[in-house]
Amino acid sequence: MPARREAPVAAARPAPRRRGLPIVGATLDYVRDPLRMMRAQYDGFGPVSEIDFIGGRWTVLLGPDACGEGLQNADKAFASGPGWGSLVGPFFDRGLMLLDFDEHRRHRRLMLEAFTRPRLAGYTAALGPAVAAGLDVWEPGPGFRVYPALKELTLDLATQVFMGGADLASPDELDEVNRAFVACVQAATALVRLPIPGTRWGRALAGRRLLEDFFGRHLASKRARPGDDLFSVLCGLRDEDGTGLSDEDVVNHMIFLLMAAHDTSTITVTSMMRHLGAHPEWRERLREEAAGLPDCPDLDELDRLESFDLVMKECLRLLPPVPVVARRTVKETEVLGVHIPADRLVAVMLHLGHHMPEYWPDPERFDPERFAADRREDKVHRHAWEPFGGGVHKCLGMAFAGAEVKLIVHQLLRRFDWTVDADYRDRLNYHSLPFPADGQPVDLRPRERTAAP
Repeated sequence: MPARREAPVAAARPAPRRRGLPIVGATLDYVRDPLRMMRAQYDGFGPVSEIDFIGGRWTVLLGPDACGEGLQNADKAFASGPGWGSLVGPFFDRGLMLLDFDEHRRHRRLMLEAFTRPRLAGYTAALGPAVAAGLDVWEPGPGFRVYPALKELTLDLATQVFMGGADLASPDELDEVNRAFVACVQAATALVRLPIPGTRWGRALAGRRLLEDFFGRHLASKRARPGDDLFSVLCGLRDEDGTGLSDEDVVNHMIFLLMAAHDTSTITVTSMMRHLGAHPEWRERLREEAAGLPDCPDLDELDRLESFDLVMKECLRLLPPVPVVARRTVKETEVLGVHIPADRLVAVMLHLGHHMPEYWPDPERFDPERFAADRREDKVHRHAWEPFGGGVHKCLGMAFAGAEVKLIVHQLLRRFDWTVDADYRDRLNYHSLPFPADGQPVDLRPRERTAAP
């Protein structure tokens, strides 16, 4: 077996650099159209290059080969914490995604207990009635704005399933919590990074303080009277020697997990509604596949929804909720023969690999069958499809996210029909995680409910 590479080869060449406006660099190009920006960077400078981005010099990894090396991190040169820390560190500090190496390994091993199959089955059982209650208050009509309605729903779900009940917060306080999460996430592309009230950075700092207070107020009761929710599970986790997570650790992980749980699921369900509205043949195929299930299927029943999986995977390909992963080098290294210096910010731009015709025939076409067993286009390259990241930082909650997304879509199909205009074009905002700036309007119509078996 060849020895693990500990230093870059002497012959590694310097990275080509894209010149741009001082400080701003390629930031505005990314915000306007990230896929177009990534394609231009890849075509002009190759899979490993440099740009000025969000006020600093970044090395950019593009395409499955380069992104795969960055995610697998064979020589442990890429650190996640100081990478994400440069973007959202003050707001999601010491969440699992921002820990590295031995510390990350310990926390992840502990937290795996919160996402075992029995735990997931329990979360799913709690989700079903909560989804039904949330959808029962929707008021369908033309131009129904899906994204804000789903964002409110998924935050309510996260509060109930992760924290043990909506009684922990009033509707007004939940609105404040939602705004705090939005502020924290949207600070990622802020050019002014000072604690100035009214700026994107200032609002995010205030949001972080609100979230710390929100979780901190409930911590003692969760330790004293634990339930089956994620908050209680984190409070009770123990190492082999009996050591658990500190109060500060639990609060940090809850802030990060709630953001990840409700933001990414919202984006995915919004994308699925957009494409199912434009492709009614797929909407009916999903409805027929789930016709014999109850209103609130269990985890095993959700796992058998193969067409749901196909559509979800295709939507995650077309619009990964996290299109770019941030890293920083802790020592010099090389990727595909290109030198990357130590202490360099690195953008692992996964989104482009999902749209490269070398791996995905007709990549802009909605085609869920590309994930079917007889095609499996995602297997043409190990890193062609990476909506959940890869390596040791691969999303810990992806199984939970899949169950939540399928359960929401299943109940939507039982309650509603909807259409999207054939001429509709996405109006996505990329100031943070991508979301439809127009709220993703659909023409939503009530449907006669069939009795659950």
